[in-house]
Amino acid sequence: MKTAGKKKFEWYGIIRVTAAILISLFIAAAIIFVVADDPMTALYKFLLGPFSTKRNFFNVIETMIPLVFCGLAINVMHKSGLFSMAADSSFYFSGVVAASIAIACPMPNIVHQIVILAAAMAVGGLISVIPIFIKRKTGASEMVVSLMMNYIFFNFGYWLIRKNFLDPTNGSFSTPFQKTATLGKMIKGTNTHYGLLIMVAVVIFMWILMDKSKFGRELKLTGSNENFARYAGIKVTKVVFLSQLIGGMLAGLGGGVEMIGMYKKFQWITSVSYVWDGILINLLAGTRPLMIPVSAFFISYIRIGALVMSRGGDVDSEIVSIIQGIMILLIASERFLYQMKKRKEEREALQNQSLEAEGAN
Repeated sequence: MKTAGKKKFEWYGIIRVTAAILISLFIAAAIIFVVADDPMTALYKFLLGPFSTKRNFFNVIETMIPLVFCGLAINVMHKSGLFSMAADSSFYFSGVVAASIAIACPMPNIVHQIVILAAAMAVGGLISVIPIFIKRKTGASEMVVSLMMNYIFFNFGYWLIRKNFLDPTNGSFSTPFQKTATLGKMIKGTNTHYGLLIMVAVVIFMWILMDKSKFGRELKLTGSNENFARYAGIKVTKVVFLSQLIGGMLAGLGGGVEMIGMYKKFQWITSVSYVWDGILINLLAGTRPLMIPVSAFFISYIRIGALVMSRGGDVDSEIVSIIQGIMILLIASERFLYQMKKRKEEREALQNQSLEAEGAN
């Protein structure tokens, strides 16, 4: 009975997500037809543009990598029942740390990359536990604290780069990284780097941790009912702390991978925000770690499709923001397709009553 209930819930979630995606794409298509001079060409480029060239397709892969890291970070952090947004601080400032080590600390190849990514993970983890520490001590909302932290760490991080590593010939970017501070390109003619393999390994690890381990079970129980988890003997404070630490380390690793995988100098002169993307990706994935790469690929695909469309037409690539906003509203809405679920549950309840009555006779 438990398995059947779980399957019914999963199918309901899949139907809701699919419906939200289709409605969002339909509205986007309607907007394209209204504003574009050649709507059919614009729609073709939006839907199939990422497959038009080798570079376009691998741009999807490259864009997907940081989305997966942040999706996984949000997945583990929010399953604790807390709504911290510190993944942004961890991602950005870990990128700052990665760039600083890449510039100022010459090391042998391989050792250099390992040190950079390890430092990025450590910094990301430390940053992510700050809102939880403040909440425990003062009662302040972890969401408000983490949002303020995102602003603080962005400005502090960029100030550090400008103060210590600014390229005087450019005025905005840093001096170049050491030649050993790169993840290398996997595929010739693209920017797809070996961080893709790190991403795959992390997804597998998080699937095992969240779905197959004792910690994952304790975290789900803590997030759904903290009082019951405490009554069951779970060390709630420890579980919550570890969830934020692991989430921050994932975001920090993502920032490090993105920095030395895609860049040869520090170029994040504006705020690099992935936390809302991570929330959407986690929702689309139904909070299942193995589905997060699929969700991230979809978001990345429509973004590159919108860019391809905007290059050759009069439709702005910001149409993706409309699609994302509609999907979040629909998926987050508890009443969306609720009647379908309610009717099905009522039919099943009546069927069960009939079977019980027949068994009694």
